[in-house]
Amino acid sequence: MKGDVIIVEEHHYRAAREIVEKILPRVHRQRGRYIITVAGESGSGKSETGAAIAETIEQLSDLRCVVLQQDDYFVHPPKTNDAARRADIGSVGTREVKLELLDRHLKAALGDATEITKPLVIYGEDRIAEETIRLEGITVVIAEGTYTTLLKNVDTRVFIARNRLETLESRKKRGREVMDPFIEDVLTIEHAIICKHRALADIVITRDYQVEFAAD
Repeated sequence: MKGDVIIVEEHHYRAAREIVEKILPRVHRQRGRYIITVAGESGSGKSETGAAIAETIEQLSDLRCVVLQQDDYFVHPPKTNDAARRADIGSVGTREVKLELLDRHLKAALGDATEITKPLVIYGEDRIAEETIRLEGITVVIAEGTYTTLLKNVDTRVFIARNRLETLESRKKRGREVMDPFIEDVLTIEHAIICKHRALADIVITRDYQVEFAAD
């Protein structure tokens, strides 16, 4: 998303290094591209962790990465989406996102696609444009976003287990949300949806940013 603020800190890099050291042998063994998702609640550190994983992979190997943001795949741009939620809070959930389109793009990446043309949210202008991502030379594709654990074309799923109260300071730092009771209601609904996705993950980052791996 153009105009997004991503602040990568030491704890993001620390978790990313632990994850990368674990999965890098799998990435090298796999023929073709490798897909990683990073999911969790708003402000949990998805964008920062995704960026840190990409940077760490490139530091520890000769592989190249690209990060796709679920935020670009929302049906409506941010302000319009907020208005739709305020008109009907029941709209909050996976229907707000073009998950099937993101999954198709991941499937294309797993194949022989040399590029994908994807949506691009222009945050400050509240509109959705398009951009073309070149995939030539790319080995690892990282998709980060609230519901990305649900995507099918994935090799490793990372889930950040931090709830809306634990992510408050992170949300304030990014400054993308007005802190009002309605937003907290939205986050409560999202929590009820997203917390169930932890069981689907291969790797869990805890509230203290410790890394837990599912049994191989």
